[in-house]
Amino acid sequence: MLASLGLILLCQLIGEAVVRGLGLPLPGPVLGLLLLLMLLLARDRFAWLSFGPLRNAGVETASKGLLAHLSLLFVPAGVGVVQKLDLLASHGVAIVLVLALSVVVTLLATVLTFRLVSCLLKLGDAR
Repeated sequence: MLASLGLILLCQLIGEAVVRGLGLPLPGPVLGLLLLLMLLLARDRFAWLSFGPLRNAGVETASKGLLAHLSLLFVPAGVGVVQKLDLLASHGVAIVLVLALSVVVTLLATVLTFRLVSCLLKLGDAR
């Protein structure tokens, strides 16, 4: 379990280092997650990669443990909001409007993407 958690954190660290080193406009943990995904896909394809934390669904077990306690990761964000209550009081209406607009835009983008993919899949099935 500790080795698997270490592998997850190592992938995040490598992603962060690559992003900062190359100046990429991408969050480091996202690149680390893609690296971990590539490792897991390679492990499933090539049996010789199944050693250490990649063996016996170790990474999957560690990630399920993290997901079980995901709510704890919101504590720092909550503390940050409480520390900035003065900004919330002065710009609260603007923040609420921006959040509402971003939710609507996100929903519209999701619906349009779903419809586009659905149409493309129907065209693919028709062939």
